[in-house]
Amino acid sequence: MKKGFLLFILVLTIAALSACTTGSGGNGDDGGESSKDSSDSSGEKVLYMNNGEEPTSLNPPVGFDSVSWNVLNNLMEGLTRLGKDDKPHPAMAEDWEVSDNGKVYTFHLREDANWSNGDPVRAQDFVYAWKQLLNPKTGSPAAFLGYFIKGGEAYNTGEGSAEDVMVKAVDDKTLKVTLTAPTNFFLHVVTNPAFFPVNAKVAKENPDWYTEADSFVANGPFKLKKWAHEKEMVMVKNDQYWDKETVKLDKVHWAMVNNPNTEYQMFKSDELDMTNIPSDMAEQLIDGDNVVIEKQAGLYFYRFNVNKEPFQNKKIRKAFALAINQENIVNYVTKNKEEAAKAFVSPGFEGPSGKDFREVNGDLVKFNPEKAKKLLEQGMKEEGYDKLPKVTLSYNTSEGHKAIAVAMQDMFSENLGVNVTLENTEWNVFLEAQKNLKHQLSRSSFLFDYADPINFLESFTTGQSMNRTGWSNKEYDKLIAQAKKETNEEKRWELMYEAEKLLAEEMPIFPIHYYNQVFIYKDDVTGIVRHPVGYLELKWADKK
Repeated sequence: MKKGFLLFILVLTIAALSACTTGSGGNGDDGGESSKDSSDSSGEKVLYMNNGEEPTSLNPPVGFDSVSWNVLNNLMEGLTRLGKDDKPHPAMAEDWEVSDNGKVYTFHLREDANWSNGDPVRAQDFVYAWKQLLNPKTGSPAAFLGYFIKGGEAYNTGEGSAEDVMVKAVDDKTLKVTLTAPTNFFLHVVTNPAFFPVNAKVAKENPDWYTEADSFVANGPFKLKKWAHEKEMVMVKNDQYWDKETVKLDKVHWAMVNNPNTEYQMFKSDELDMTNIPSDMAEQLIDGDNVVIEKQAGLYFYRFNVNKEPFQNKKIRKAFALAINQENIVNYVTKNKEEAAKAFVSPGFEGPSGKDFREVNGDLVKFNPEKAKKLLEQGMKEEGYDKLPKVTLSYNTSEGHKAIAVAMQDMFSENLGVNVTLENTEWNVFLEAQKNLKHQLSRSSFLFDYADPINFLESFTTGQSMNRTGWSNKEYDKLIAQAKKETNEEKRWELMYEAEKLLAEEMPIFPIHYYNQVFIYKDDVTGIVRHPVGYLELKWADKK
C-alpha cells in the first residue's frame, strides 16, 4: 500500500455497486426471520444489517461486487487482512519474506489456520483458488487482479497454461508467489476477496459448495448458518477461526432490502441496527446523532458505448459529459455530502512528490453547457446527423440511481436540447447487458480494490473485463503497460497522470461523484470498520 495513502487514511480515521438477482430459497427453507429473533433475549449478541441484495456469488473469484464482498469478507480471509488502521496485517499468513528484487513473496501460513469444517487451510487451497481466478473458463471479472502474478495474464488470455502461473505450494503451509514486477502494494492486493483461498478438497467434491449454507466452508471470523435466497442470510461466529477470541458478535443477520426508505423504516422500528440515509431524507438526517460519514475510494460514473450511435463520436461523448452539473447532483439529488467528481481517480492517493494525485492532475471534466452545445453541433456535423439518434440512459433498479438518472435527463434536455429515454432493469439483467455492450449510456461505479491509482486506470485498457465501453486506444494501453512495469515511482506516476488526461480527452466514461460512506448506527453498536479502500469488517464489531 502506498505510504501516502496510508497517511491519508490515518488522517481521515463502501453507495457501492448494488446488485439483485432472482432465485429460489436455499436449504429447503423459504421462510425468513423478518424481525429480531429470540436469541437477543438469550444473551447472544446479534447484529442486524441490510445487504441490499442477494450476493452475486459467494465463490471468491466470481463475487466481484460489494453485495458479495460485504458477506465474503466476514466469512473468509486471505493471506493478509486490513486492520483497524487500514493497513494489511498478518491473517492466514503469519509472516512472509520478500526477495531483494521485490518480485518473490514467500508466505508462511498459520498452523492453526482451519476451515469451518475442521480441515487445515493449506497453501494448496490458495494455489487452487488463484488459478480458478485466472482460468479463462471461470470468466472472473476480477481476473485482471491476478495479472500481478507472473504467468497470470498469459493463462487468463489463453496464451499460457495453468502450469505457467507462478504460484506454488512449497509445502502445506508455505506459499511462494512470483510477480511480474516489484509491486509494493501487493500485501494490500491480497486482502481482496478475489484472493481468498478455496478449500480445494471440498470444491472438487462439490463444485457448487458456495451456493448454499449447508455446503459453504468458511475460514474467516464467521461461518454461514442460513441462506434463504433473496430474503436473508445468517452468519454465526466461526469456532475454527484462528483469532476467534477477538470476535465479539455471536450472530449477524442480513436482510436483503433494496429500497432505502424501507431500510430506514426497518431501522426506526428496530429491525436493523444501522441504515443508509435515503436521499429524499438526507437534508433532515445528515447532521443528526449517530451519523457516521467516512471516506471511500471510488467513483460513481457513466459509461458510453462507443460502438453504438451516436457515441462513436468523441465530440458527442464530450458534449454529454460537459452537460452534466456534478455539483448540482451531489447538492440537490444525492445530498449525502459526496464530493462532485471532475476527474476519474479519487482523492486520497499521495504520489512520490508528496502531493495528492487529484491535486496534481486537477479538474478534467467540468460542467460547461456552452462548450457542450458547440461540441454536440460539431459532432453531429462530423457524423452527418440532421437529428441525433435516439439515446437511452440505462440504470439498475434503485431509487438512488433513478434520482440521478432523472436529474441527468433534465440536464441533457436543458443544456443540449436532447430528449433522453430512461430504462431500468434488475441488476443481473443490467450487468449482463452492460458486459455484452447492449447499452448506449449506462451507470456504473468503481470501488478501489487496492490502494494505487493504476487499479482504476487499467480498467479501461483494451479487452479489460471492467472496460464495458467498447473503447480501445493503443496509446492508452501503452501508457498503462509502461506504468505497470515502471520501477521508478516518479516516472510511474507521470505515466498515470498522462493516462488519466487521455481518458478525459477520449471520454469513454464520465464522472458524477466520488464515494463516501454514510450510515446511522444504533447507540449500542460499536467497532464496525469500513475501510476507504477495502471491505466491511465485522471482526471487531460489538453490540451491548
